[in-house]
Amino acid sequence: MFGNYLIGLREGLEASLVVCILIAYLVKTGRRDALRPIWTGIAVAILLALGFGCALEFGSQEMTFEAQEALGGSLSILAVGLVTWMVFWMRRTARHLKSELHGKLDAALAMGTGALVATAFLAVGREGLETALFVWASVHAASDGTPRPLIGVALGLLTAVFLGWLFYRGALRINLAKFFTWTGGMLVVVAAGVIAYGVHDLQEADWIPGLRNLAFDISGAIPPDSWYGTLLKGVFNFQPDPTVVQITVWALYLVPTLAIFLAPVGFASGKGKVKVPDEQGSRGSQPSKTS
Repeated sequence: MFGNYLIGLREGLEASLVVCILIAYLVKTGRRDALRPIWTGIAVAILLALGFGCALEFGSQEMTFEAQEALGGSLSILAVGLVTWMVFWMRRTARHLKSELHGKLDAALAMGTGALVATAFLAVGREGLETALFVWASVHAASDGTPRPLIGVALGLLTAVFLGWLFYRGALRINLAKFFTWTGGMLVVVAAGVIAYGVHDLQEADWIPGLRNLAFDISGAIPPDSWYGTLLKGVFNFQPDPTVVQITVWALYLVPTLAIFLAPVGFASGKGKVKVPDEQGSRGSQPSKTS
């Protein structure tokens, strides 16, 4: 459940920050008339992400077992690729995200309502689609017949929305550079479990050999239905009887990816702190100068 909570928090907070930047900029520049198109674009993006998630969930139920496993494994690997790209992209560009969005918003304001809707839709829609895919893959991997994975995701998203609101109101100050670095690192660990489970799905679909070639089997020491087995599965997608291929792929992904991501260079070293969208707002109601 914690792993799914982390996914909802990490992905949701990125989308919340984008929304905060867009809304705060319009309010500070006196363009409240443009808020409705922005909210329209955000709503369409959320509906698209929800529709995409529903299509993945309900569409796969009509398939054969082998087809379901092949789809689940393929999408799990795709989701890991996207989330890995996303955490590295955020590490590299988060410091410039605010100015980049401001530039796009200025151009959209000059073009009219349709451009505003499109700007908000594209800014939030990409995050939404990536979140829907990775959440589906993670819930599919951690599924234990209970709603706990989905509850974890929902709690993470609600926490992200609440934190975004606090940022906008100027009531919260954290070092976002460190936050995104450490949560990104934890997300890489979660992604390693997802990719291992995706490989297992592909083995069950008979796309990858070695399903019966186990690396080890410690189900006697860590029963999958025990509280600690459930905890390990919920946090790390731990499997007590992985195949050799699963362990190999897990290690080949996790070790170099985490080492590169946490390397003390550039963004990861903490050079320059990411400022929250409405940093000036906590100093009073006086309007601030816009760049």
